[in-house]
Amino acid sequence: MSIVSRSPAYNLKAVLKKTGIKADVLRAWERRYELPQPHRTPGGHRLYSEYDTETVKWLRARQAEGLSISRAVELWKENLAAGHDPLMEYSPAPAHFAPERFPVAETRIETLRQNWLEANLAFDSIKVDEILNQAFAIYPVETVCTEILQRGISEIGNYWVHGQASIQQEHFASALASRRLETLISATPRPTHQRTVLVGCPPGERHTFSLLMLSLFLSRRGLRVIYLGADVPLEQLKETYALTQAELIVLAAQQLTTAAQLQSVALALQGGGISLAYGGLIFNQVPRLRERIPAHFLGENLEDAIRLIERLVVAPTVFSTTIHVDETYRAVAQLYREKRPLIEIALLEKLQKDDLHIEHVNETNAYFGNGLSAALELGDPSFLEADLEWVKGLLSGHQLSADRLTLYLAAYSQSVQVELGQAGAPITDWINTYINKQMKQLL
Repeated sequence: MSIVSRSPAYNLKAVLKKTGIKADVLRAWERRYELPQPHRTPGGHRLYSEYDTETVKWLRARQAEGLSISRAVELWKENLAAGHDPLMEYSPAPAHFAPERFPVAETRIETLRQNWLEANLAFDSIKVDEILNQAFAIYPVETVCTEILQRGISEIGNYWVHGQASIQQEHFASALASRRLETLISATPRPTHQRTVLVGCPPGERHTFSLLMLSLFLSRRGLRVIYLGADVPLEQLKETYALTQAELIVLAAQQLTTAAQLQSVALALQGGGISLAYGGLIFNQVPRLRERIPAHFLGENLEDAIRLIERLVVAPTVFSTTIHVDETYRAVAQLYREKRPLIEIALLEKLQKDDLHIEHVNETNAYFGNGLSAALELGDPSFLEADLEWVKGLLSGHQLSADRLTLYLAAYSQSVQVELGQAGAPITDWINTYINKQMKQLL
């Protein structure tokens, strides 16, 4: 039996002062989760007991430990269902709360996202956590994850591209956001059924944020999700699939280079009776790439992905449409990989001869060469154009002329011609066509 009094003793103002919670947050908890459950006077005013006050403190302490408010409420109810008073049975060291550290009283999701962005750009991890705790207290987990974390990470990425944020700020925000998603996943209740989904990245892909969010949402819908993380080797994927007897494998690629790796994985899994689905930013940017992957495309947003995954785990379906791989481009890709060091040496010599200075040319060679190799493997060098448009934006954001990209490409085309001759025509023809399009846009 609890030693905390349940007799009405405090009005709303007193509870807010004792617990450090915001009034709108407390009302949201009462409305959505029926916690706490204050007494009502004949006139409709709330009166709270000491037990209600300690309940609020208990919920806030669980938030400070990393739980979402919905999971904290579930934990409270699980204790009650087991015949235990949570205030007696679950009592880690109480957290210290400083309500004055919360942002403004405004709690619209847009304002919370802006506050979250500013806290990340200021490298203030404490404030970042406080803002998210406030958001989770008011909005569903899915809303906070998509409207603050996902959109916020995207906005910081745009800041970086346009020279308004550093790469360290972007990494800081991504790391904190991923850590919060991992905490939410660990706090998710056990699956309600045993249908299993393997979730991971193809070889070379290290961007895991979207997959973490997908894993969280699927887990909250009762699926058994086995998260494999970044850079999953093909053999490990096959072994895990056999060991877990999963109904579905889900892979995500964010870059052109890893889209080519995903294609290789999908082709290797064909004929093995394995249900495979995929998605990722690059397939939204270049929709034609979807024609090159023999697997189920999950759609352009998380809602579509979740719906398709739920259908596929109930009725696993092997993708049966034939994907035609252009062996001509495959042969060019092989030749290009063999001759690439010579092409890059010839490029440096030409740039020096023509007295052209390209900033960070070695990094540029690595980025462009890897992308070109992937595009050739996928069957069309023009797949690389989306990345080049991104590079143009990056140059402009850092006060560098986009003409430098055109100069670089022209020199690269001539170097390919020198080293590959007519065999390199698919590469040089595409580069020259792209340059001509850029020149027309300037007229």
